[in-house]
Amino acid sequence: MSNDSALPLEITVSELDAMRTRGDEFVLLDVRETAEYETARIEGSKLLPMSEIQQRLSELDEHRQDHIVVQCHHGGRSMQVTQFLQSQGFEKVQNLAGGIDQWSQQIDSSVPRY
Repeated sequence: MSNDSALPLEITVSELDAMRTRGDEFVLLDVRETAEYETARIEGSKLLPMSEIQQRLSELDEHRQDHIVVQCHHGGRSMQVTQFLQSQGFEKVQNLAGGIDQWSQQIDSSVPRY
């Protein structure tokens, strides 16, 4: 991506769906807790709970140059993680507005709401 302009801080569920449909390369980072992930998840997402992100940050080093979309239940925790990752030098990070709840309502109703 030779795009000099920074990505918007947030991405909508429909934009995420379009990226998946096109086959875009990106990492979908789920920052909810394990029990939440087991209840409902977006296919292909990588679980890294917000409560563990500081200890496990090195696990994301290989994705430092990648486009990362951070997702939680409604978008609050993922926004905090998005801003944290930006502060750690990750440049292509976006928060999924509305989280998995919005995804379930607008994109994939087979994902349980809780």
